[in-house]
Amino acid sequence: MFAYIARQPIVDTNKQLYAYELLFRDGEQNCFPNISPDEATSRILTESHLNVGIDEVTGGAIAFINFHTDTLLHRFPTSLTPADVVIEITETVEVSDNLAIACKQFAEQGYALALDDYDLDEKWLSLLPYISIVKFDITTVTDDQIRNTIPFLKEKGIKLVAERIETAQQFKYYLDLGFDYFQGYFFAKPQILKHRKLGSNELNLLELLQESTRPELDINKINQILERDVSLSYLLLRFINNPTVNKRNEITSLKHAMTFMGQEEVRKFIALLTLANMSGDKPGELLTMSLVRAKFCESILIALKQCDERNAGFLTGLLSLIDTLMQQDMRTLVDKLPLPEEAKAALCGNKNTLKDCLHLVKAFEMGQWSAVKTLGSRLKLKQVELHQYYTEALQWAADICKGTIK
Repeated sequence: MFAYIARQPIVDTNKQLYAYELLFRDGEQNCFPNISPDEATSRILTESHLNVGIDEVTGGAIAFINFHTDTLLHRFPTSLTPADVVIEITETVEVSDNLAIACKQFAEQGYALALDDYDLDEKWLSLLPYISIVKFDITTVTDDQIRNTIPFLKEKGIKLVAERIETAQQFKYYLDLGFDYFQGYFFAKPQILKHRKLGSNELNLLELLQESTRPELDINKINQILERDVSLSYLLLRFINNPTVNKRNEITSLKHAMTFMGQEEVRKFIALLTLANMSGDKPGELLTMSLVRAKFCESILIALKQCDERNAGFLTGLLSLIDTLMQQDMRTLVDKLPLPEEAKAALCGNKNTLKDCLHLVKAFEMGQWSAVKTLGSRLKLKQVELHQYYTEALQWAADICKGTIK
């Protein structure tokens, strides 16, 4: 049994990461045949907690974890640290006196409890005294129901999460209503709001990106570009001194740094800098997701023994959210970027191996295990390998963000 783990960000009113919901799902389509939701949750929770580590999946953020009836009654959440998790009670639980007693005990032990997909049914009244957070699926509850219920919940000190936020307009609307947290594809889908004018620093970055796609890097040319931009030089030295990249050597110059790193690492560094500096005031989670996708796509191409294409895979994953970051149409952006043709094709939605890699990493993000299984079979890669690559990508992205991007 694999530890099937996906995560979806929950952000605060400033669009900053507050927590991740860990998506543990059940059913044959999610590679858990012939077992109940409770058994699936308990087995996945146990294996992920013991073998992977919740903190590695979340990067230290709070984890919202779904629990069904039996896992709550058998006190499975108590295997986790209260400060690290929110016990998310699914809408399918059977409300009973015993369940209310269990929730009371969780609350007394310091756990935060959340009601998922709150539908205003009276059956939840016995649990509300122990609930800290209520999640509304904005597609299943009417606007009047939400407006009429907010004062009642706010009086009890309950925080509100709006789920399935997909547009900037929806985010603003529920923000104005008084919601505290937000969840949905708004942070992963492109939104064409306005075009940004590139500053001189960003023009330097684009020039670097163009140089990085040449068959053979011209280290002298790259060095000249870096030397005229102090901030880029500083970031290069910080990158090379990150323990994940350099554990022993003292770097004495920019050219020395690039020579030590090797061409492929230089290419990665340039792509990372480009994305990080173009992200502006967008949420850091977008950059983290981009890094995870980059490392994962690179790992898949290596596994497919397409090492010559690994840089194209890295760039494809890294730039897969650039339309959201730059608030422009993807095809328009791709036409401006000096990318390998196969990467451009994948980013614009054309079918190729890189597009399969993107589909695969997105399936992991959303917990669509049937798609993971199908795509893995198409690429002739084992499920255990795919989960290993994704976990490694999560850890790598967390290390890079801690060491390079402040």
